[in-house]
Parts: sequence; C-alpha cells; structure tokens
Amino acid sequence: MDKITFVLPSRNNLEFLKLAYQSLRNLKTKHQILVLDDASIDGTLEWLNSLNDDDLIIYSNPGPERIGIVGMFDKGIELSTTDIIFAFHADMVASPNLDTNILKHLKRGTVVSATRVEPPLHPPGPEKITLPLGNDVDEFDIEKTLEVLSEIEIQNENKTTEGIFAPWCMYKDDFFAVGGHDELFAPQSKEDSDLFNRFHLMGYKFIQSWDALVYHFTSRGSRFNKHSGGSAGVNSNEWIDTTTKNGRNFIRKWGHFVKHDEYMKPIVPHKYDIAFVVDNCTDTILAQLEPYCSKIYCDTDLSLVDEYIKKEQPNTKYNLKDRIFEISMIRTSDIELKFDAKNLSSDNIRFIQYLPEIIDSNGIVEGKFEFDIFTLVVHRISHYEKLFLNIKK
Repeated sequence: MDKITFVLPSRNNLEFLKLAYQSLRNLKTKHQILVLDDASIDGTLEWLNSLNDDDLIIYSNPGPERIGIVGMFDKGIELSTTDIIFAFHADMVASPNLDTNILKHLKRGTVVSATRVEPPLHPPGPEKITLPLGNDVDEFDIEKTLEVLSEIEIQNENKTTEGIFAPWCMYKDDFFAVGGHDELFAPQSKEDSDLFNRFHLMGYKFIQSWDALVYHFTSRGSRFNKHSGGSAGVNSNEWIDTTTKNGRNFIRKWGHFVKHDEYMKPIVPHKYDIAFVVDNCTDTILAQLEPYCSKIYCDTDLSLVDEYIKKEQPNTKYNLKDRIFEISMIRTSDIELKFDAKNLSSDNIRFIQYLPEIIDSNGIVEGKFEFDIFTLVVHRISHYEKLFLNIKK
C-alpha cells in the first residue's frame, strides 16, 4: 500500500488526539503521522514526546499565541515525506479500513473525502451519518465504535458520492498547485471552503467514499473547545469572532457567501468587478454592504467612513482605503450598481447578495438596466474567480 502522511494540527485536544493516534495506529499499514502542536497547555507536547514511534513527526509552536489550522496544515503538509497527504483532525477516530478504502479511489487530480459519522450536535445532512456514539471521551467506547464503523464499511462497500470536506486525502503536489490555504482566513474558519473552491476551479475530481469512515466528535479545535470557552454543542466566543470575521473576508474575496450542493460540492458563481454607488449611505449600510463589492462610493460623512475603517481594518488583509470612496470620485469598475439606501428593503439586500448569480442567470451583457430601486450599468463582462487559483505566500 502507498504510504500516507496523516497531518493533524492540535490545540488543547489531548484527550481526543490520543484516540485519533490510537485509531491510526490500528490501521494495518503503519503510515506517517505528523502532529502539529499549536501552543497547547494541556500536556500535548509532553505526551507526544513520550511516544516511541519512528513514524511520528512532531512540530511544535511554543506560543503563547496560536498559529491556527491555516498555517499549521500547510506547515505539516510541507514537512510530510510522502507523496500522499491526509488532512485529518485531532477529534476524529479512523475506521479500521480507512486508508485502504480511501486509496482505492485516489489518483492525481482527485480529492477523496472520508464519510463522517457524528453525534447529533449539528443537524443531520445527506453527506454524513448521525449516530450517538458519544459527545465526549468519558462517554466514548473506542472498541464498540470501531465495530460499528466496520459494519458500516461493509454495508457501504464501494459506495461513493461527489463532495468534499474534512478529512480529505490527495497528492501533496496537487495541494500546493493551488497555493495551499489562504492566510486571509487565518487562524481558521472558512479556510476550507476557500480551498475547496480553488480545487473545484482547478478541475479536480471530488469523491466521497462511504466505506471510508471517521467518527468525528465535531468542531473541537475552536468552536466547541473547552479551553476556548466552548463545550459539546456550545460555541466559544473565540469561534464566533473568527467565523464572523472570515465570513466577511470570504464574501470580499469571492463576491458571495459559501455555496455548495447537498453533498458539499462547491458552487462557485462568477466573480465580477462590481462597484456600489450609494446615495444616503449610513454607517450601518456601509458595514452591511462593503464586503459584497470591489469598491463602494458613498456620500457618508467622512468621519463615519474613517471610524468604520478603524474598526474593521484589523479584521482583514484587504486595504479598506482602496475599497471605500466618496461618491464624486471617478469610477473605473466593470459594473456599477446605483441605488438610494433610504429605499433598501430586505428583498433589495438579497438582490445585492445574489447579484453575481442574477447576472449569470439573466445573461446580462453590456448596457444599462433598471431593477426595482437599482440602476445596473455594465461597462464590460469579465470573470475574475480564476485569479485566485494560486495563492502566493
């Protein structure tokens, strides 16, 4: 069997990491395990150093600040010594034949995802299996779970669908062909959706193998991490802050929020160069709309603009001074959407949020168009999403 490097970032997840490590060492082939300890204070590094395992690579961030999975995954994949890498999470337990059932589908230009078996902490979905096998380590029986996963492997032999999510496996050089994770989304949140969009634009094939399984305790890195103020099913403030911040960054980059089908295959509308030209713009409207355009021209008091930039700039690598302008400035964007903010309704906001798809579905070309309160001026139609394919570090 081809050797795999399982790449596992971990921060204060020792009790789960021990289960992940045990399950990977239960596989018939002894693969490389690369654990990246991200400034943990729960004894993770001490435990790792106590292991007598020649196929274990340890990378440690001494802290005190975390790097996050964006930087840690890329560092681990860079350090891996095999052609094949497996992006694994510390709160996952591998099924008995995970490696065999993943590798039978793996080719160059393909990303193969395992199927997650999860406790009912999130709503069920067609892309996963929900089973109450334990929310926490103290109520979890690994031997019983492995028996259940083994039975599901047999029931789902050779079943596949088309989708992508963690844990995923691919060739290392295919991963770096799209530039790896984008540091815009550091330390975490929406980094995976951004990466999957670029895999999709590169033309990689997605395969979800339903006889390759993990039991996933779910979101223990930050969202439900007890060291960050969360618990099983309870969001930490740390996660709320980062997911809010990076949700807005995702929209700035792609022009829309995360989109996918029922099996989690990315849907990537075209990215357009759109300017909003807004009369009677308020600070609230500015904050709501700024991520959805390339530039916004508004008549808001400049002190309010300065205050918005001062508050929001720490949350993004985009230079907001290059995105917000006085309404009288010369405009050079491909597309302009003009409207009076006094007339905005919730339906109008949805129109703005779905504008790229509206342009696509209506076959809009150059010209001037009226939609409700909006005047849409199309100077040229150009698509920019493929500019994101390779992220330069």
